[in-house]
Amino acid sequence: MSTQKFVYQYTLVAAVGGLLFGYDTAVIAGAIGFIEKKYQLSPAMTGWLASCALVGCMIGAMVAGWMSDRFGRKKILMLSAIAFAVSSLGIMFAPGMSYFVFFRIVGGIGIGIASILSPMYISEIAPPNIRGRLISIYQLGIVAGILLIYFVNALIAGLYDEAWNIETGWRWMFGSGLIPSVIFMIFLFIVPESPRWLAQQNRWKEAGDILQKVNGDRAAEETQAIRESLSAKQGSLRDLIKPGLRTALIIGVLLSILSQVTGINVIMYYAPEIFKATGDGASSALLQTILVGGINLLMTVIAIKYVDKLGRKKLLLIGAAGMSICLAAIGFAFHQQHTTGYWILAGILLYISFFAISLGPLTFVVVSEIFPTNIRGRAMSVAIFFLWLSVYIVSQTFPMLLNAIGTAYTFWIYMIFSILAFVFVWRSVPETKGKTLEEIENMWRV
Repeated sequence: MSTQKFVYQYTLVAAVGGLLFGYDTAVIAGAIGFIEKKYQLSPAMTGWLASCALVGCMIGAMVAGWMSDRFGRKKILMLSAIAFAVSSLGIMFAPGMSYFVFFRIVGGIGIGIASILSPMYISEIAPPNIRGRLISIYQLGIVAGILLIYFVNALIAGLYDEAWNIETGWRWMFGSGLIPSVIFMIFLFIVPESPRWLAQQNRWKEAGDILQKVNGDRAAEETQAIRESLSAKQGSLRDLIKPGLRTALIIGVLLSILSQVTGINVIMYYAPEIFKATGDGASSALLQTILVGGINLLMTVIAIKYVDKLGRKKLLLIGAAGMSICLAAIGFAFHQQHTTGYWILAGILLYISFFAISLGPLTFVVVSEIFPTNIRGRAMSVAIFFLWLSVYIVSQTFPMLLNAIGTAYTFWIYMIFSILAFVFVWRSVPETKGKTLEEIENMWRV
């Protein structure tokens, strides 16, 4: 088997963690309307039910770094798969809202772990010339999971009438997550541990064998670069607030925040409800939501193709600019009450397209690349914690914003954040295309 075949095989397995991430976060999109009717929820409670999993995501993000530094990337990825499975079964049989919230938080812990360790694993095993493409495959896994659960939700919702969906259908939507969870567990048995983690444990023979598989003739060069990097002894979180690495931390945290406060999860979690607000019925709204997932998948494939050609920064700038324009137009359409026809759908699809070629995949690419090997796990935990905190705030506040200021002004708030994302990337984010992880690490040394 060629080195690239090994690399893609390991990447695809890690990307199943992304598929579970997308599947488990977006399942709420098809279920929230039925849950809201079953429990007669207020806007605040609807936001809490939609976003409670994100509390688990923050917990998972906080613990994933140090756990993976201690026990290895592969073992903790297995733990995330188990959390997904427990969550799916628990919600399927949950007798009330408190149980629902508990098991959603358990699933969120799995998502938080996978959101750090899947892209980290890929970054640590990937050759520099295709690393951006490979980490973007993780994002492809996320959007494939989102699209898959949109289909599953629509299929389950169409089995019987609305009364059945309010009482039972939404449980099957969550329970279906058991199948991809078990598949992920099985696949993890066929991948090796991260070579950079093995090197940290002084298991150089095992690390060298894996690097030989995935790098071929460049294995010795990669091994030497890792040795030099590990000898720098940058191993504590305190190092991240020192000059140099502090810049990397600021970039990682702010990029993570901006990738979410631009409103993407409003679309992913509430798409059917948004389309219902334009006058479409529940079935039509679910079908339009599937179209959103399909465009997300297609444009992520385009990002994978061009991320190592055009570079991270250029795609981020294109995406942030396009998102700003689309959000302005969506807000204007709602403001003028031009919600019939396909104006809103077209604006959302364009917005998704720009996100899917930029902040969607490339946030994980950049955050996976910019931190030194000795501290990558814990540093990524900090950055991705803020990502999930931002998702939580946006998801919790969206129903309340709609109720308080209306749809138009809500989308214009996300437009302002998209403009800020453009300015931040333009001024602060360096290009990392084609550099080894060790070369990127040297950028921060002062």
